[in-house]
Amino acid sequence: QVQLVESGGELVQAGASLRLSCAASGRTFSRSAMAWFRQAPGKEREFVAAINWSGGNTAYADSVKGRFTISRDNAKNTVYLQMNGLKPEDTAIYYCAADDRQYGPGSVSEDVYDYWGQGTQVTVSS
Repeated sequence: QVQLVESGGELVQAGASLRLSCAASGRTFSRSAMAWFRQAPGKEREFVAAINWSGGNTAYADSVKGRFTISRDNAKNTVYLQMNGLKPEDTAIYYCAADDRQYGPGSVSEDVYDYWGQGTQVTVSS
């Protein structure tokens, strides 16, 4: 059974940093694109960051560019989201997603991703 399990979310003050982790099990995603999305209360889920299988290509939402960094450790079957300079508007549930295809480029679209985690809550107070 494939599982993506996010961790690292917590309540922090504005300006703080957090690192989210997404550990995959049940199969390897070392050749698959992965991504982070988030959903704030009362809003649609939105793209945050994506990374291709090798880590050589990444993409970010404009709202997080320069503050967030996505990375991966294929040996650990884990993807990370380093979040610096957190703002209250970053408050959301953060979801990890994985593409079932091998060597896909990654995408800002939810439709590309076949596997999703349960989410981890990030709350940023002002």
